Amino acid sequence: MNPKRICMAALLAASFAAAAGPQEAKEASRFTAATNRAIAAKLNLGDRQDYDDARRGFVAALPDALIRDDKGNVVWDGKRFDFIRGDAPASVNPNLWRQEQINNTAGLFKVAERIYQVRNYDISNMTLIEGATGWIVIDPLLTAEVAKATMALAETHLGKKLVLAVIYTHSHIDHFGGVRGIVDEADVKAGRIRVIAPDGFMEHAVAENVLAGNAMTRRASYQFGTSLPWNDKGAVGVGLGKAVSLGTAGLIAPTEIITKTGQELTIDGVRIVFQMANGTEAPAEFMLYLPEMKALCLSELATHTMHNIYTLRGAKMRDALAWSKYVNETLDAFPGAEIAFASHNWPIWDNARIRKYLANQRDLYRFIHDEALRLANHGYTAEEIANMVSLPKSLENDFATHGYYGTLSHNVRAVYNFYLGFYDGNPASLHRHPPEETAKRYVAAMGGAKALLATARKAFAAGDYRWVVEIVNHLVFADPKNAAARVLQADALEQLGYQSESGVWRNEFLSGAQELRKGVQKSRTTTSGTDMVRAMTLDMIFDFVAVRLDHAKVDGLSVGINILFTDSNENYALELSNSVLNNTRGRLLDNPNATLALTRPGLYQMLLQKMPLADLIRAGTAKLEGDPKALAAVFAHLDTFDPQFNIVTP
Repeated sequence: MNPKRICMAALLAASFAAAAGPQEAKEASRFTAATNRAIAAKLNLGDRQDYDDARRGFVAALPDALIRDDKGNVVWDGKRFDFIRGDAPASVNPNLWRQEQINNTAGLFKVAERIYQVRNYDISNMTLIEGATGWIVIDPLLTAEVAKATMALAETHLGKKLVLAVIYTHSHIDHFGGVRGIVDEADVKAGRIRVIAPDGFMEHAVAENVLAGNAMTRRASYQFGTSLPWNDKGAVGVGLGKAVSLGTAGLIAPTEIITKTGQELTIDGVRIVFQMANGTEAPAEFMLYLPEMKALCLSELATHTMHNIYTLRGAKMRDALAWSKYVNETLDAFPGAEIAFASHNWPIWDNARIRKYLANQRDLYRFIHDEALRLANHGYTAEEIANMVSLPKSLENDFATHGYYGTLSHNVRAVYNFYLGFYDGNPASLHRHPPEETAKRYVAAMGGAKALLATARKAFAAGDYRWVVEIVNHLVFADPKNAAARVLQADALEQLGYQSESGVWRNEFLSGAQELRKGVQKSRTTTSGTDMVRAMTLDMIFDFVAVRLDHAKVDGLSVGINILFTDSNENYALELSNSVLNNTRGRLLDNPNATLALTRPGLYQMLLQKMPLADLIRAGTAKLEGDPKALAAVFAHLDTFDPQFNIVTP
């Protein structure tokens, strides 16, 4: 994309025009440029410590920044980040620009003797620990293609050795999805390779993306800006890392589970001490320490950014208080650490620096927690709190506590929600009209579309972009075909994106602007594939079927079905009543309407590959007794979710 340069007057004229065709990205307004200059003036941009740390120990980079899959599709293009050089342009927050300059340092790095990292070829890092005879791999990236290519880079420069163990630090897919790029599952099953993970890993690795998976995936396209161009008016990174790779994500089940802090393993001569941190950044997570190397792996509890207490793609709230307490515990558990590395961003060296860094990270999450609750206990609501808080000056001066990924604004709202839920206590907000109906009434109350646009245009001209998006959103939802409203809303969202310190907020604003101008764009997304499906428990599958059930279409029906699994000797009772579908493991109904006997793969074929039951019966994979209409009452009334539903329009 080559945005056309235009003056402020032309920008305003273009914003207010009812343009017939798609609009390109606009220049930063004079207000945005001034805002970003003011931010730069407050930053100590002469501090090069993080730049030096990110480059320290550089061994080599991939000779070609492109990584392709077996079909020739590009799954990673490192060249797209080359524009992030020099001083920040007016269209990018200078602190975010600084962070992404540092994140641009890609390659294989020597962290210490026998410790290496691959960084910035995916959103996460892969760490290699050299044992007596082979490699211990910590977090094998998101996709197999990238893990394979970067492992080959390591072997080229460090020598080829067998991978003897894989450690998943936590249950997010960017820390296990690439495992098939570095190991063969047959070797894992044969006991030649150990796979180690925290307690609860398999349940949470799969469950988070199942019941609300379609909504979460769509929202993640905004969070990661997957449809945005890479340039100074589009995506620049997400703070925590550059971007998500687009290859094949897989999953190999762990062979060993860590359940308690202080638990130790010795792998190929390397002693490892674990610290549990479940329920913080991930529901299943641990940190680990290598005593002989005095090296601390912080997993994702401490990185070079404020993290998310709530992630904008949508997930359960995280416990900010527990997060701070775990980091505090780390200070006492491993006081002698001389090296600290994490699953994202770059390492830190020197004990004094590490302890100061950890203390600030601890205090960051404790402050978010305590200040949100202090103000809540004064009666302030989540939205009020989000507009009241600012970091203490001592934390504001630490680059690693800034919100390049999470933000103080949405994190304090998350703490409020964690304790008090969505309701702010004011009955006026308890039973509101739905967005489209509310929008129509607001537009009418403001004197109609023309009057609302006139007010919004004055606000835009004054640089009050937050007010523009607040009021024009009503007009877009009341009349999504109003081209002038869509253009103005897009222009205002764009300016907010340009000002955002958080890469995630930038992506959210700019994705919304792009969809208002061009409609929903189809984008390649990383899917979990057969591994994730295979890892789903039967309870998860039947719960997902129940979520997909169109309740209006089964209202008044009462059906009982026994399902017998011939390969595992398990049985489930499915009971449809009151428009809901309950599943009970181990229950057999005395007088079912139907009994279905099949294998677990047969169920996957029927539900996920949409293979007709009749075909399974003919193939001998399934057997049905009783009324076939009973099955149809359930399985013929399942919703299909649109993976690209509207967000910024009704």
